[in-house]
Amino acid sequence: MELRIAEVTDVDVLLPLVRQYHEFEQIEMSDADRIKAFSPLLGQNTLGQIWLILSSEQVVGYIALCFGYSIEFGGRDAFVDEFFIEAAARGQGLGREVLATIKAEATHRGIIALHLEVARTNGRAKKLYTALGFEAREYFHLMSCPLRNIGVL
Repeated sequence: MELRIAEVTDVDVLLPLVRQYHEFEQIEMSDADRIKAFSPLLGQNTLGQIWLILSSEQVVGYIALCFGYSIEFGGRDAFVDEFFIEAAARGQGLGREVLATIKAEATHRGIIALHLEVARTNGRAKKLYTALGFEAREYFHLMSCPLRNIGVL
């Protein structure tokens, strides 16, 4: 397994993977909006990072981290915003290896907490995340409020 930072020149490689992930998660978005959404994370920047996941020198997925700050955790944190491995490459320990590498990379960057979101019905992913130290925070419930289409109150 190899992780490679996704660069601006990787849009054509990344787009089909993002589209597959969005189809899997039932996220409706045009390809133009997908590119607009992930482009700021390409290359080196302060917003976040996307890594392409390679197995046997073939790109088989991607993982995206978005950086933030948490008062509760006392420092920089990051959100695993999207994590996708193509179906043919699943079940071989690749996801475990990717997340272990990302945890080490995040620690190296001074990030003190990683967060992620998983579908309640995705038992396989929840089992993996739990085995890698992620804990459900039963007292808390993630809530979102998209602001791009909300009128002024």
